[in-house]
Amino acid sequence: MQANRIVNQIKSFITNPSILNRLIVINIVVFLLVNILTIVYKLGNMQANAVICGTNLNELTYFLALPADLHLLSLHPWTVFTYMFLHEQLFHIFFNLFMLYVGGQMFIYFIGEKKLLSVYLLGGLMGAAFYVIAINLFPMFALTKNCSIAIGASASVLAVFIAIATYSPNYSVMLFLIGKVKLKYVALIFVAIDIISIDGKNPGGSIAHLGGALWGFLFAMQYRNKSKALFNIDFSKITAIFNRKKSKMRVNYSETPKRPLSDEEFNKAKAEKQKRIDIILDKISKSGYTSLSAEEKAFLFSISKKD
Repeated sequence: MQANRIVNQIKSFITNPSILNRLIVINIVVFLLVNILTIVYKLGNMQANAVICGTNLNELTYFLALPADLHLLSLHPWTVFTYMFLHEQLFHIFFNLFMLYVGGQMFIYFIGEKKLLSVYLLGGLMGAAFYVIAINLFPMFALTKNCSIAIGASASVLAVFIAIATYSPNYSVMLFLIGKVKLKYVALIFVAIDIISIDGKNPGGSIAHLGGALWGFLFAMQYRNKSKALFNIDFSKITAIFNRKKSKMRVNYSETPKRPLSDEEFNKAKAEKQKRIDIILDKISKSGYTSLSAEEKAFLFSISKKD
């Protein structure tokens, strides 16, 4: 019984047309394909044909990873997008997708689903730009730049998380063994860790993360100020792919025109709506998204679609 429930939940998640779910599913599918190919090579005692600086990579990783070498990048220009869906290690993808799910849920509630895909993709692009420029510019990478590749959704995920932390910095989340912490402090910790980690084992990756964080910050600032001039990039065609649904026949019914609300009625309705949103978000922060009723989920989804 419990197994059937889990299977049904997985099916429901996969078939859910939301952009957040599709991003997570794509990352998982690519991860499985890469690791299945690696296992096939090991079982067959074979070596992968793709080689970078003497290191054998399976063909899928070689094809999707972002190279720092400018010549190889010119041959693989698509990797500025594909690298942000590529993971090889279980912990790497688990942490990234956990953060994407948590940050993505808050992003949808506060800002709306329509902007999520663009922040994810453009955050990843900013991370790619920071990575390639830094590796080719700074002397500390001179010996390794031709051998360096970047993989992972970290820059994209950090862009989403920093965006919501900038947009709603005082919103609190529950952290295990710590309790309630405001988003702005969690974001500052992530950024500080990446700055410190530039002196660590993966400096290029940390720099890419900071690129994604910068994009999330810039997006949230212009969105909060309602500026339409900055970052107004249309991803509607890509979004349509993520949200593809079967067309249904629509019947339009004429309605009796409603009288305009007075200022008092409008403000009262707005306050009641915000109060309901706050109650639901507080429930999520305490018990998680799965604790919501179907009606509460539908209400939040309708609110996100209006932004």
